[in-house]
Amino acid sequence: MPPERETDLYPPVRDYLVAQGFTVQGEVAGCDLTAVQAQDPSDQGLVVVELKRHLSVDLLAQAVQRQALTDSVYVAVPKPSGSLRRGRWKAIMGLLRRLELGLILVNVETGAVEVACHPLPHQRRRSPTRRRAVIREMRGRSGDHNRGGSRGRKLVTAYRERALEVALRLEEQGECTPRRLRELGCCPKTQRILYDNHYGW
Repeated sequence: MPPERETDLYPPVRDYLVAQGFTVQGEVAGCDLTAVQAQDPSDQGLVVVELKRHLSVDLLAQAVQRQALTDSVYVAVPKPSGSLRRGRWKAIMGLLRRLELGLILVNVETGAVEVACHPLPHQRRRSPTRRRAVIREMRGRSGDHNRGGSRGRKLVTAYRERALEVALRLEEQGECTPRRLRELGCCPKTQRILYDNHYGW
């Protein structure tokens, strides 16, 4: 269960940072928690933590605004029950890294604090393989047959279009060899489509 108030997250995070050698204060210039290294006389070691009962877009926007003050900005939320390495939280972790935000997880029952990730510079990496797959799929389709945002319905993919083309030719011509189907305009992978019989037609 999430804590009743955001202030319930403050003591565990404060105590954790104090144990790491920080001087901590709450509600400074609109920031939920601010901390500086006790032994660092400069202003370079400022840490800002935004506390929330739930992780939300508003929290991320607020944390990004705090990056005008320091590179060391964290968001602190109750620790989720599931794994951070799959599902929704895997995507969230990727987003936090792209935004160069740190994540602090608080076990509300025990008060234990875990730093899931630190705010480090992020180098965006693209996947040439996935990029080529997207472009290949687009070029393999004959048109725009799906409504964007659809859920729970079968989509018309390039593969499905090719399979439908094979099925249509077979319906028109009767039994045909893969070679004959290719001569009639079916794709070069016609034999594989017939062999796989993916749709059970």
